[in-house]
Amino acid sequence: MQAFAFSGRTRAGETVSGERQADSLEAAVASLRREQILITRIDPVKAKAAKAAAKPGGKVPAKSLAIFTRQFSVMIDAGLPLVQCLDILGRQEPNPKFAATILKTREDVESGMSLADAMRKHPRTFDALFTNMIQAGEAGGILDTILKRLATYIEKNVKLISQVKSAMIYPVAVIVIAALVVSVILWKVIPTFAQMFAGLGAKLPLPTRIVIAMSNGLVTYGPIIIMAIAAVIFAVRTYYKTNQGRHVIDGLLLRAPILGLILRKVAVARFCRTLSTLISSGVPLLDGLEITAKTAGNAIIEDAIMETRSSIERGETVSKPLQDTKVFPPMVTQMIGVGEATGALDMMLAKIADFYEDEVDTAVAGLLTLLEPIMISFLGVIVGGIVISMYLPIFDLISQLT
Repeated sequence: MQAFAFSGRTRAGETVSGERQADSLEAAVASLRREQILITRIDPVKAKAAKAAAKPGGKVPAKSLAIFTRQFSVMIDAGLPLVQCLDILGRQEPNPKFAATILKTREDVESGMSLADAMRKHPRTFDALFTNMIQAGEAGGILDTILKRLATYIEKNVKLISQVKSAMIYPVAVIVIAALVVSVILWKVIPTFAQMFAGLGAKLPLPTRIVIAMSNGLVTYGPIIIMAIAAVIFAVRTYYKTNQGRHVIDGLLLRAPILGLILRKVAVARFCRTLSTLISSGVPLLDGLEITAKTAGNAIIEDAIMETRSSIERGETVSKPLQDTKVFPPMVTQMIGVGEATGALDMMLAKIADFYEDEVDTAVAGLLTLLEPIMISFLGVIVGGIVISMYLPIFDLISQLT
């Protein structure tokens, strides 16, 4: 006999959970169905123990966190007790570390700790934005509403990041493929042609001599080139981890043609969405700005937000210091000023976020449309140029024989 942990609902709509002994999973399901229990989750007890034994903490994918938050909000809205919600979510979570974090949070809540304080013990899983909003939801008795806002925010943030990644994947993939194709041609194909031309003793055109020289360089210094590329990548990543490096590289990215405009729109959308979610959830403005700065994802934007926070502490409005940073577009600061004047700053920030998220959609679609013919032409010119360079001496020999 094997033990299975289950959760489900009776015909009367009551939530039930527990363990059932059975020879197999199918037998356990059949037994519960005979008792007219609608099963929502059933797992072998050993799987539950493995999740509980996993070390809690660690970074969780944003998509998994969004699913957890959305399910959590639905359960709270349905009237399930907080501890039972965490228990069900922890047992059904496929990520062992995330499951262990949820179950550890459940233990802390069960022992009398507030949900926000229990989540603060796992900062890599639940960041400051998440825990501050949970705290505001607990204090105001609107935890289900706060969880819905959090789930919506995380889902929109995931979509925004995926759009930027999709804009960068295509050109990077084409460049990598072009580099691999050219490297294989130079490493394997060109030396064969070079030996043939040397045996014929023909005078080679300039393009052919250039391609053969590149091939000889790749064959001779190939390992050194690979090591140099790896060293450059490592150096850039190490430099980016420093404060100066973050500011330099983030500044260059914001000033980059086309991509810089998209990144700036993404930063504005994220700033407005985050601050709107925090303010509408009851988090104080200064705390909201500090949290928003930490989640900005760009050192230049982060500095601008922190400068704004310092100015507000001195008694200024939100829009004026944002305008002075020269980072945010004039339209954004003007709309924020209107939101302040009308007392609807959170609603105005949400509208700005919606507008700029649509702008990112349009910009990414336009960029991909523009890049496709450019990348195809680039790949064709590189590979075609090499092929033509190799056939030029053959054409000369044919014309001489003719």
